Amino acid sequence: MSFLSVQGTLALASRLKVISERSYDLIDQVYQEHGIGLQARWFPVLRLLQERGPLSVGEIAREIGLTHSAVSQLATKLTRAGLLQREPAPSDRRQRVLALTERCEAELKAARPLWQAMRDTVEHRIMDIGVDLLDALSRYETSLDEQPLPAEIAQRLRQRQAAQVRIVPFAPEWRGDFYRINAEWLAKYYRIEPIDHAVLSEPEKHVLEPGGAILIALVGDEAVGTCALMVDAPGVYELTKMAVTERHQGLGIGRKLMQAAITEFQRLGGRELFLESQKRLQPALRLYESAGFVLQPGVKPGTHYQRADVYMIYREQRNGGA
Repeated sequence: MSFLSVQGTLALASRLKVISERSYDLIDQVYQEHGIGLQARWFPVLRLLQERGPLSVGEIAREIGLTHSAVSQLATKLTRAGLLQREPAPSDRRQRVLALTERCEAELKAARPLWQAMRDTVEHRIMDIGVDLLDALSRYETSLDEQPLPAEIAQRLRQRQAAQVRIVPFAPEWRGDFYRINAEWLAKYYRIEPIDHAVLSEPEKHVLEPGGAILIALVGDEAVGTCALMVDAPGVYELTKMAVTERHQGLGIGRKLMQAAITEFQRLGGRELFLESQKRLQPALRLYESAGFVLQPGVKPGTHYQRADVYMIYREQRNGGA
């Protein structure tokens, strides 16, 4: 079994290319053995011109799915070989089209019996395999047109990443990530205020030692999100420093962090949980509300943040709520 075959669908394009190149070489061998001065790679262009008559490079490219540049290069090669000629288009004498030469017409006529033998041979082999290979290829090509492959790959990657999210307690190894993730978020929306720098630089001193908690969201072994519970007063905690890297947003990480933080707040026996935010962050505010945070009138008395204009307090949800 070849290396490519054990790679499965990851190597599909490579295997198709290998099969294509091998098939080209085998058909070229058949042409040579029967004295036909053609190459398998030329077939789509020559056969198209044989059936449709003279066409422009652009028209050929659209019909056979190659780039304009690839068809132009092949046309130049075939013209030099005496198989194609450029002539004025019947509808517009200023435009040049490609047409078969008499020599090429003769070669194609001589190749016709071989084509039938080739078709019979390949169809027989496909029947022996028991798979309608051409139909499968056609349906696969259609699927590529209907839904671009990169978009579906990105979607499935995000689904896998979402399933791999883990929320873990803070450890010294995550100290740099705790600062980095929050600094990136603050720099995008605000600026790093003195209290932010203090907490992010020394999380053990400002969060953990007073009795708070820090949670880290991981995808695999990569830290992609953070959240903290800071002690504001006995039994009163602030939900803060919740941020997710931009590349991993949309995976539900923020909600998982918040749910884990609420669970930790309850484990600590807290009596009040609040957060401060800003009105411009509407998606975040909707997330907070869905988790049970209730908007309060005005800002929090004695707020530490210049940017804060939203004050919310958590109200435990009943009937299956957070």
